[in-house]
Amino acid sequence: MLFFSFEYDGVFFPCALVEWFTKIALDPVMGLWVIRPDITHGKRDRTVLHLDALLWGAHLIPVYGSQKLPIDFHYSYSLDVFEAYYVNKYIDHHANEAV
Repeated sequence: MLFFSFEYDGVFFPCALVEWFTKIALDPVMGLWVIRPDITHGKRDRTVLHLDALLWGAHLIPVYGSQKLPIDFHYSYSLDVFEAYYVNKYIDHHANEAV
């Protein structure tokens, strides 16, 4: 969600704010994993991690459902409003070898 860094006591810390998801199922038609955000007390679970702790990023595709999006829907809200997402393993072969 966010990359940032800070220095503390002369040590530089590159970090990322990450959001946690839980695997729901493997979509048999598309061959993609379906995930949903982890939620505690009505809020999505987020953590600050050192960049050395990250394995890879993920490209998420919303599971749109049957409802149409409002005409003025802005793409920047995509990670905030949908209940589930596909993990796009086709976006970059090298980035997703472990998937």
